Amino acid sequence: MSTRIGIIGREELRTKLERGDRFVLVEALAPANYAMGHLPGARNLPPDSIAETAPANLPDKNMEIVVYCGGPTCQSSEKAALDLVALGYSRVVDYAGGKADWTQAGLPLEKDETEPTLSTPPR
Repeated sequence: MSTRIGIIGREELRTKLERGDRFVLVEALAPANYAMGHLPGARNLPPDSIAETAPANLPDKNMEIVVYCGGPTCQSSEKAALDLVALGYSRVVDYAGGKADWTQAGLPLEKDETEPTLSTPPR
């Protein structure tokens, strides 16, 4: 059985962000990658822990979810999207261009600096 995941492009995603559309943006990369910079407003759900982390972080299974990862050669967002669909999420799309496409277009990344990780030495 093959499940097809919808695709969203950079301009459509950018428009959704600028309009303030209701959706959840998910970065499907390791926390260290997320900490280095992520798309504005994105949440981090590492692809190897979707089944454990999705229910608490994405309680509304009918909310639109846009998943992305590092770029076109990264398969983490597609895997995460398929895992979310298998968990019962009904509106999941993949931004296959990911961080590489976003930054190549000169668009900004955010960094969360509110909570340092345990591996960060004190200053």
